[in-house]
Amino acid sequence: MKQYLLAVQLDESKPEPEEEFEAMLTRTGQVTEDMKSAGVWVFVGGLEPSHASTVVRPGDGTVTVTDGPFTETKEQLGGFWVIRCDDLDQALAWAGKCALACGQSIEVRPFGEIPQR
Repeated sequence: MKQYLLAVQLDESKPEPEEEFEAMLTRTGQVTEDMKSAGVWVFVGGLEPSHASTVVRPGDGTVTVTDGPFTETKEQLGGFWVIRCDDLDQALAWAGKCALACGQSIEVRPFGEIPQR
């Protein structure tokens, strides 16, 4: 089985009312429970808004630490699921359920294979 990242692409320029946010948490919680029941769930996590981030950038043998997101964009990573599926089609089916539950776009990305040494 291969692992996939289902990344929630959150549009931070459109804040959600508290009641809609709570309803979304209920829906995504149900999808997570369905994943667990199906045996595909590995991990799930929600993230604080991008303004809470700290970016560490390399350059000239040192690092620079700055507050805020790396890029200036409306869409930021809002949360994610890590799942284990037989193939991309199965991962896409789960991504569809996630997109409907959270009302946001979901990026599906397979984990890279780590070479055996």
